Amino acid sequence: MSGEHVSWRPAPEVRAFAGAYSGYRQDGPPGEHRGLPSPYVTVVFTIDEPLRIAAHPDPRTPPGSYESLVGGLHTVPAMITHDGRGSGIQIALSPLGARAVLGLPAGELAGADVDGADVFGSFAAELRERVAAAPTWVARFRIVDEMLARRANPAALPPPEVRHAWRRLCAPDGPVALSELTREIGWSQRYLSRRFGVEIGLAPKVAARVARFDRARRLLIAHHGSYGLASLAADCGYYDQAHLTREFTALAGLPPARWWAAEFRNVQAPEDLTPADSRV
Repeated sequence: MSGEHVSWRPAPEVRAFAGAYSGYRQDGPPGEHRGLPSPYVTVVFTIDEPLRIAAHPDPRTPPGSYESLVGGLHTVPAMITHDGRGSGIQIALSPLGARAVLGLPAGELAGADVDGADVFGSFAAELRERVAAAPTWVARFRIVDEMLARRANPAALPPPEVRHAWRRLCAPDGPVALSELTREIGWSQRYLSRRFGVEIGLAPKVAARVARFDRARRLLIAHHGSYGLASLAADCGYYDQAHLTREFTALAGLPPARWWAAEFRNVQAPEDLTPADSRV
C-alpha cells in the first residue's frame, strides 16, 4: 500500500484540548484496520471516501459509513474497512477538552462512535469542506487550528482535581497509586471514580491501563515492530513480557507480534510536519 501519514502539533491555543493531528492518504488494495483503545477521544474528518466501521466497540451499534466521526474512550478495538483508497484528518482530542470542544463530557461518549454532525452540527460540514479544498497538509492543519480555537470554550474544562488525576494516571513513567492520588486531591476513591465516569468515561484504573497500552503500541510503531517485547514490557511498566502480551491481547484483540504483522502497513510512524513545510 502506498500513501502518506503526517502529523502536526496543534497551535498553542488548542494544545489544552488536542494532543496531535494526523493526516492520512492511502492508495492500495482493500483491507481492514483495527481502531485501538487510546487515552484520547478520536475525531475524524474525511476528505474524500467515507470512514466505514464494520464493528464498533459497542457491539449494539450497527456498521456504518461516516464523513466525520467522534469516538469516545473504549477498551476493545473497532474494525475499520476500506476499499484501498481514503484520506482525512484525525484529531487526538484530550478527554479533558471534550466539554470545551464538543460541548459534552467525554463520559457521554464512552465506548461509542457518533456521527460528527450529531456532535458538531454545521461545524463538521464546514471544516470538512474547507479542509478538502486546501492544497497542502500544512494548510489543512492550520484550518483545523483556526476552527478549533474559534469553537473551544476554555472555561468548560473539568475541575482541577480531575485534570490533575488524569495527568498523573497517564504519566509516561507510569501511573500513581490510587491511594496516593486521592490523598493529593483530597477526594475519596469512590468520588474520584464517579467523577471520572462523568468526565472521562473510564474508571481511573482502566484509564491508566489504556494509557500504558497506548504507550507500548506507539513504541512498537516507532521501532517498526522490532522493539524486543521483554524490553517493551519493562519500559512501559508491565510486570513481565507475559503481562504485556495478556494486556495487548485484551485491548487490541491480538498479541503484539500478530498485531504488528496484521497492521504494519496501516500504522507507519507519521512524518512530522512543521509550519515551513508546503508538501501536499
